[in-house]
Amino acid sequence: MDLSVAGAGGAACFTVLAAASGRELIGFEPATNDTTSFSYIEATGRGSSKWGQLDPKWKACGDGKSQSPIDLLDQNVKVLYGQEDQLRRDYKPANATIISRGRDILVSWKGDAGKISINGTDYNLQGSHWHVPSEHTFNFKKYDMELHIVHVNSLGETAVVGVLYKYGKPDPFLSKLFPYIKSVTKQEKSLGIFSPNNMVFGSRKLYRYIGSLSVPPCSEGVIWTVVKKVKTVSREQVQLLRDVVDYGYQANARPVQPLNGRAVKLFIRPSKNL
Repeated sequence: MDLSVAGAGGAACFTVLAAASGRELIGFEPATNDTTSFSYIEATGRGSSKWGQLDPKWKACGDGKSQSPIDLLDQNVKVLYGQEDQLRRDYKPANATIISRGRDILVSWKGDAGKISINGTDYNLQGSHWHVPSEHTFNFKKYDMELHIVHVNSLGETAVVGVLYKYGKPDPFLSKLFPYIKSVTKQEKSLGIFSPNNMVFGSRKLYRYIGSLSVPPCSEGVIWTVVKKVKTVSREQVQLLRDVVDYGYQANARPVQPLNGRAVKLFIRPSKNL
């Protein structure tokens, strides 16, 4: 993974170097042919409102009509009951690694770590990372953290599961990763065989909409599933995620984007299916 960080006006900007693998296209590293940097701080001139102007390949960040994240507002949601096949998980332990990307911490599974199935289509698990605070909001309420779990199908199409957190009891997944995160660097380190089932996101209620990657190049056509149940994370765990990223990325959440008439569904189903 080619990564570096460049300062701009005293604040950090994330620098993206050229890459060609499919993983660059699904949100693990934004793809570009040039060295380009972006920030979450507007004062740098490279904040989220300017992402679409920083690289021609990032035009969707500014002009796209199906961008993420969004506010999940009750009045915009169509509720559907008894939908049996909206999200099925089949994860299994596999070799995994951890790395700092400067802007966030990434856990990647290198082997076959299983999949999710959406309406009969399988999406293989790729990795997970965190945003502080949350990117999605519920009825304009922002939460303290959001976990993104990234999957890709055989056609290279992306499906992301988003889980929001509020302060409370420690998150079991982060608890298992705690010593690795404390010592994380920009060199990929092995976690050995690590089970993605440590990511607990069971909920009978799931939002679904079509959006985008929430970082450049902001590619659209991403299937988003956002778990309605808000889980808990300790203040210490969130502070650690802030402490180990580069300066300027302690808050790494893109603001909510216009819905532009998109359909948002809320699937409610029997608890035995998830």
